[in-house]
Amino acid sequence: MIYIQRKERFSAAHQLYNPNWSEEKNDEVFGKCANRNFHGHNFTLTVTVKGEIHPDTGFVMNLTDLKELIRTHVIDRLDHKNLNLDVDFLRGKMCSTEIIAIEIWKILQPLIAERGATLHCVRLDETENNSVEYYGE
Repeated sequence: MIYIQRKERFSAAHQLYNPNWSEEKNDEVFGKCANRNFHGHNFTLTVTVKGEIHPDTGFVMNLTDLKELIRTHVIDRLDHKNLNLDVDFLRGKMCSTEIIAIEIWKILQPLIAERGATLHCVRLDETENNSVEYYGE
């Protein structure tokens, strides 16, 4: 088993806010992230794919194909967007980094499987200090 990775970057705004709570409770739990006018990040997405090396290509998966899948189905839909308002697959969901990573997994997993590889991990860095990893569990 071998693992390959592709990194992509996108910039986006979001807000962490639970409409069932008071503004005070949202401020207490989410702090600056509950800003009514949203706030932004320069995210880094790392997608790890695993599989066996195909004897004809020497690849687990063609990295050019992986790049195109990620850009077309994820980055183009997230980059320079308001995640809470502009992104169909996040509409009505809490736009935490954890939820975003899970939703990215749901998009990429079947597309990667169609190409004979297995999605191993979606890592999303919100800042240089804060990141999440999701393994489809």
